[in-house]
Amino acid sequence: MFTDTHAHIYSEYYDNINSILEESKKSNVDRWINNGCETKTNEEVINLISEYEGMFGALGIHPENVNDYGEEDIKFIVDNLNNNKVIAIGEIGLDYHYSKEDKEKQIVLFERMLKIAQDNNLPVIIHSREATEDTLKTIKKYKVHGVIHSFSGSLETAKEYMKLGFCFGINGVITFKNANIKDVIKNIPLDRIILETDSPYLTPEPHRGKQNNPSHIMDIATFVAKLYDINLEDLSKITNNNIKRIFGI
Repeated sequence: MFTDTHAHIYSEYYDNINSILEESKKSNVDRWINNGCETKTNEEVINLISEYEGMFGALGIHPENVNDYGEEDIKFIVDNLNNNKVIAIGEIGLDYHYSKEDKEKQIVLFERMLKIAQDNNLPVIIHSREATEDTLKTIKKYKVHGVIHSFSGSLETAKEYMKLGFCFGINGVITFKNANIKDVIKNIPLDRIILETDSPYLTPEPHRGKQNNPSHIMDIATFVAKLYDINLEDLSKITNNNIKRIFGI
């Protein structure tokens, strides 16, 4: 069995969440880490993890929401960390893809999230797009570990993250024909790899053009197993051991 370590399973995207999760179970995906991005989705994550046994939650404020959060949003996260199914702070990080005008505000928010993780001894799930230098510099200020979600950097960058104790979330991008990330990933030790869909985004081949869902972990797993020349059973054992080490589940 496999775990989807990063998804956005919200009613905003899926008309019937129960059927989506049941479908994924039929594809040997029986656990999900549902990532919040701001208070509305953080609240839904809290509700869903209480409803579904195999679902765990990460609470955070995504960098794209840097101009919309307030102290009450931070408080909601902190107030819900006593829930034993909240296992990480995420999705958090830096994103300079669309604009660098608010990067100082992004860094302030990122540091607040990292401090919460450090104070509560929780792993972090980090989004970093076109912001590698600042992401690394900011992480180094805190004693945190966790996952670089949807990693797409160089092997040199991967080595820097590994020195800090981080692992890498591998999703459908690796299956894209023009994706160079496969050449990087195959040189990263398997004990630093976990699988994710980022549903409803980044649908893997051969389903591109359709909405992503957690059952597509199997398409990613099949590709990754071939890349490392191992069987799916061994990949399942390795990635689930990595998940246990990172998240304690």
